[in-house]
Amino acid sequence: MIKYFEFENGIEKIETILSKLNNNKELNLDKIKKLNKEKNELFKKIYSNLDPWQKVQVSRHGERPHTLDYIQNIFDDIVFLHGDKKYADDSAIVGCLAKIDGKSVFVIGTEKGNSMETRIKHNFGMAKPEGYRKVQRLLKLAEKFKLPLISFVDTAGAFPGKDAEERGQSESIASSILHFLKTQIPTISIIIGEGGSGGAIGIATSDRVLMLEHSIYSVISPEGCASILWRNTAFSQEAAKTLKLTSADCKKFKIIDDIIPEPYGGAHRHPIKQSEILKEKIIYLIDQLKQISINELVQTRKKKYLNITSDI
Repeated sequence: MIKYFEFENGIEKIETILSKLNNNKELNLDKIKKLNKEKNELFKKIYSNLDPWQKVQVSRHGERPHTLDYIQNIFDDIVFLHGDKKYADDSAIVGCLAKIDGKSVFVIGTEKGNSMETRIKHNFGMAKPEGYRKVQRLLKLAEKFKLPLISFVDTAGAFPGKDAEERGQSESIASSILHFLKTQIPTISIIIGEGGSGGAIGIATSDRVLMLEHSIYSVISPEGCASILWRNTAFSQEAAKTLKLTSADCKKFKIIDDIIPEPYGGAHRHPIKQSEILKEKIIYLIDQLKQISINELVQTRKKKYLNITSDI
């Protein structure tokens, strides 16, 4: 059962009526067709005009596809890799060797989990230092075998706990960013839900950075921003507007390279279709990046991120 947002009240009413009419489909065929048309038009109207706070809500929907969903739907011959070989295996970061369109690639990403049990297991997608050191290990492996690396980003941020800080959280994120900047392979990052703070940048400093249409990418969450600026999380909606965290804003400020459209109703209503759109885009970008020499790729990458920091 899909959870409805407040701004989807009209859609919820139509779908409630449709569920009742579907019990006698043959008797209500014309009415069902009319209501389905109204519903599709309403979806188009609503999802073409979402404000920043509504996009925040969509990006956090409990049934929105996560990294493991996209890995299963997009890639073949998946072999998961574990651990940083120094301390532990951080389940907030998943990584694997896989194939897409017959080509071998490495895949990493933050995983939030789909149920309370898996969310606790994956620490709600908030990685610890060992998670970012796992990323660095897989980057080195990908570089050794000269394979492209794709990363999926969906995190509110890196884990802020005392134990993570004691084990070098900030250093591990900085090192991960440095590894991405220097790596001698093509890299692609996709913001599929939330892209929060350094926890996101630690796996998103890539040659091509993409965002799903209704995902968000920001230095801090709207709630965190509101608690600092207004000292009251009631101002979270205002903060969402101020932060310029939508895909359109990030494209405008050249933080990302492209926006991947979502079917009307969001990725959580069309996970398979969204995976197909993503797969096509990933294949295209891998082929495009392979046409560029590694030296040129690295230099362009470094210049790209230096330009972002100098513009801020």
